[in-house]
Amino acid sequence: MDTINPFVFGITTPKVFFGPGTVKELSGELRARGLSKPLIICSPSRASLARRIRNGLSEAGFTDVEILDTAKVHNPSDIIGPAVRRAEDRDVLVSVGGGSAVGLGKSVALRTGMPQVAIPTTYSGSEMTPIIGETKDGKKTSTTDPRILPKVVIYDVELTMDLPAKVAAPSGINAMAHSFEALYSRQASPLTDHFALESIRALSGALPAIVSNPSSVEARTSALYGAFLAGMMATATGIALQHKLAHAAGGTLGLPHAETHSIFLPHSIAYNAQSFSGDIRARLSSALAQSTEDSAEGIVAGLNELLRLLEIPRRAQEHWDARGGH
Repeated sequence: MDTINPFVFGITTPKVFFGPGTVKELSGELRARGLSKPLIICSPSRASLARRIRNGLSEAGFTDVEILDTAKVHNPSDIIGPAVRRAEDRDVLVSVGGGSAVGLGKSVALRTGMPQVAIPTTYSGSEMTPIIGETKDGKKTSTTDPRILPKVVIYDVELTMDLPAKVAAPSGINAMAHSFEALYSRQASPLTDHFALESIRALSGALPAIVSNPSSVEARTSALYGAFLAGMMATATGIALQHKLAHAAGGTLGLPHAETHSIFLPHSIAYNAQSFSGDIRARLSSALAQSTEDSAEGIVAGLNELLRLLEIPRRAQEHWDARGGH
């Protein structure tokens, strides 16, 4: 019989719709909550999807829907004020896209108290957390506040099928980083261990499959499921060393947030895996598809092999050069 040590567990989650075609649930959820004037928040690259969602709402009888397509990576302070002003006559935020759109929605929610519905199209996991990052004067800081947790999250795999593999891969590593951190968190428990390992299992199997076959619905669904679990674990256990480093370096150096995890994650795992119990090490080695050895070294080697398969650079200079830095 396994020994179960004392633990504390507490988590508030959004209402979640998961599956193909679930975006159709949006209109019913808004109506059930008495909300009629959505502001759809997205980045410029997701404006066409935002228009599709607006059209769907119009067909469902919503006549006053607006779109704000100014979301940017690292959530810079200069876009937040204008977004808050755009939301003044709205009654609900609908964030569509990746962590940038969800982040801007959270910034507006924090300042207005408005409810938010998140429709993620990447694997950041941000939509399941009450955590927000904002950048001002070159410094990125993170804040946790229960008021910014979305009320509803809609995971529609059909909306992720056009996500390029080169974007899907680092986005999935971002999510996986949350799950790794959950394993060495002081708030870890048997429940968080279970979901974190399930997330790692799903993502480490799905991401290489997406790279080799981007049209695989099965792989895209598994990756989205892994990201959902990862975000839930970030809420349950918080963010730790690796994510703090990624926030600081990304905001200061202008590196893309998702890709930045490939720099720090192997090192943070090498440092923290020494503290894993033998049971967690064995279960993590089994969950991480690329790990072949039940040891801290084997887990790090498996993670590096995953990054190699995904063709994600692991050095800051490579990311910097790719963005035209010097």
